[in-house]
Amino acid sequence: MRVDPLHSASCAKHDGQVFYFCSAGCLNAFSADPLRYLSQLSPKVAQPVEGAIWTCPMHPQVRQDNPGLCPLCGMALETELVSGESGPSAEYINMRRRFFFALMLALPVFVLEMGGHVFSSLHRVIDPATSTWTQLSLATPVVLGAGWPFFTRAWTSLLNRTLNMFTLIAMGTGVAWVYSVAATLFPRSFPTQFRNAMGTVPVYFEAAAVIVVLVLLGQVLELRARQRTSRAIKALLNLTPKTAHRVAPDGSDQNVPLAHVAVGDLLRVRPGEAVPVDGLVVDGRSSLDESMVTGESMPVTKAAGAHLVGGTMNQTGALIMQAQQVGQETLLSRIVVMVARAQRSRAPVQRMADRVAAWFVPAVLAIAVAAFFAWGLWGPPPRLGHGMIAAVSVLIIACPCALGLATPMSIMVGVGRAAGLGVLIRDAQALEVLEKVDTLVIDKTGTLTEGRPAVAAIISASGLDEDDLLRFAAGVERLSEHPLAHAVVAAADARNLGFAAATAFNAPAGKGAVGIVTGKRVVVGNARYLGELGIDCNAWNERASVMRRDGSAAIYVGVDGQVAGLIAIADPIKQTAAAALAVLRKQGLRIVMLTGDNHTTATAVAGKLGIGEIEADVLPDEKVRVILRLKAAGRAVAMAGDGVNDAPALAAADVGIAMGTGTDVAIESAAVTLLNGDLTGIIRARRLSHATMVNIRQNLFLAFAYNAAGIPVAAGALYPFTGILLSPIIAAAAMSLSSVSVVANALRLNRAAV
Repeated sequence: MRVDPLHSASCAKHDGQVFYFCSAGCLNAFSADPLRYLSQLSPKVAQPVEGAIWTCPMHPQVRQDNPGLCPLCGMALETELVSGESGPSAEYINMRRRFFFALMLALPVFVLEMGGHVFSSLHRVIDPATSTWTQLSLATPVVLGAGWPFFTRAWTSLLNRTLNMFTLIAMGTGVAWVYSVAATLFPRSFPTQFRNAMGTVPVYFEAAAVIVVLVLLGQVLELRARQRTSRAIKALLNLTPKTAHRVAPDGSDQNVPLAHVAVGDLLRVRPGEAVPVDGLVVDGRSSLDESMVTGESMPVTKAAGAHLVGGTMNQTGALIMQAQQVGQETLLSRIVVMVARAQRSRAPVQRMADRVAAWFVPAVLAIAVAAFFAWGLWGPPPRLGHGMIAAVSVLIIACPCALGLATPMSIMVGVGRAAGLGVLIRDAQALEVLEKVDTLVIDKTGTLTEGRPAVAAIISASGLDEDDLLRFAAGVERLSEHPLAHAVVAAADARNLGFAAATAFNAPAGKGAVGIVTGKRVVVGNARYLGELGIDCNAWNERASVMRRDGSAAIYVGVDGQVAGLIAIADPIKQTAAAALAVLRKQGLRIVMLTGDNHTTATAVAGKLGIGEIEADVLPDEKVRVILRLKAAGRAVAMAGDGVNDAPALAAADVGIAMGTGTDVAIESAAVTLLNGDLTGIIRARRLSHATMVNIRQNLFLAFAYNAAGIPVAAGALYPFTGILLSPIIAAAAMSLSSVSVVANALRLNRAAV
């Protein structure tokens, strides 16, 4: 609620993101000017945010560039953007404020009405007429003030012909309040059938007021639970520092706000500080804790050329980095957007709930009307009074709050839990389909393997040590731009070998490189190139063939006219790949390797991982055809990849799974992203998919079972046997309890073993 400047100044401690609210101040405002305060209780929405998209939590297909109410259900729209700075949502603050206001006024109404039935002496203190007028004055602000959003949403549902829970709530409370007002103002106009044993017309102000309070409580609990699903992401965003140390041209540091950091800026990251943005290490060496992004507990060593992710923690040395992605382009910002969209997406299973809701509300209205006439015609006196109680109870207890929450709550909690495990799920359909997948098509390079060539083996000639051979080769390769050359230099750096760069360097395209290292002529390349330079390689060719059959590239090293040894360079298999694939096979998945690499290398990698089906030398469009062929055969296909060439296949699969270490194109094409590229994330995602779908089915069962049992009881089915007619207040409590049970069951996913 926005208030005048004097009031807001006195409530500085309670300054919120959208509303300014202080309980004491607002009570004073109410006592001073009740009508002004009630006008301020009308639905408020947040102010427009430039560039923001607003959507409905229950109907994510509703999207607009300004705040407002959902045209389908009337709920306040929420912005898709989530930030670490954002506090409770405007809707949550609004509903919580309404709840406490309604509770304050509804309690005396409840005491006056129910106390008069329990304590007959209360009538000697307050006569029935005074009690009725007091209830009218207190219940009216509750129903028409605090409960006004329910009426506006019900009206919207009627205009759009999308009857929903607010339709039932507004009709139930509205009928009870209008009837009670009429009974208070014009009691003599009511027929004798409406009068009780005392000759007065009963009023139901307490029912209308308490129902509003209980529905508001359900809304507060729902909104608070929805906010909990993004708590992990907000905590992750808050790890990013608010300022960065920008390195000036003269080498000095300038502390600047994070928003002022631009691409290309040099930033200093000191020990114990968080990395401010995504970028590359320019200078320095340090260990970083990347567990909040990757889930890995082991620190990662970073040196020049290594990629840094904003929000990760620098542990030991100082680093100079160059900013590459800033603002909304950083990995953490993209994670937030992906998770926010996924939490608002709808699973196909929700279509069943939508179809049920389409006929459920009209059916409930028909049952309420039938109950009213049945009691009015055949019930005990006062017949029409009992008929109205039964009709209102049916409308309230049948409120499909639990049905509406059953799927979205489980989806939101499941997506949030997955994000905490390093698995980003883009949409709810992927979360549902994952448990049905029976075929996993998986790329080789960058998915099963690290995607970075590395030295796998070194064989040196007699009389020459491995380190000496590597030192000679690295001296030449340091000046080469070939990818395999970088692997040789990296291996020498990893062993801390000191080596001098070659002089008289030459690197003919596609052959190798030659240079003088510490006075010796060193040649690095293939056998043909060494042969052209007069070096005989025949004695080493068989050992080179063995390396190639193992999936490695064989690099010959010649020193002063003789072959000094071989260096095997391969793309190493990820450490967790074999174990992950073994578990997936045990779960019944068919594993197919799909790669553009040559058949020899693909066969070598597949053999080490136990993969029996291989599709090698495959172009991007051919990868799509493989996926479509499997789908046409009735398989539920998941595709895992990381490169630009995998993007079409990722989009064509039932579920596309991208490596977070891969290209942006692949990530955008996939429905699931494994942040650290660890294939065990697929196992976690499948287990979470199964747990989420079981949870959704449990929620739907709870919702349907509750309504199936509650509606007949509310209509009076037990009265002929027990003499019990359900009060609208008890019906409202039971309705709220069903919603709470669904929310509580969904939150169990946070503790599910995955």
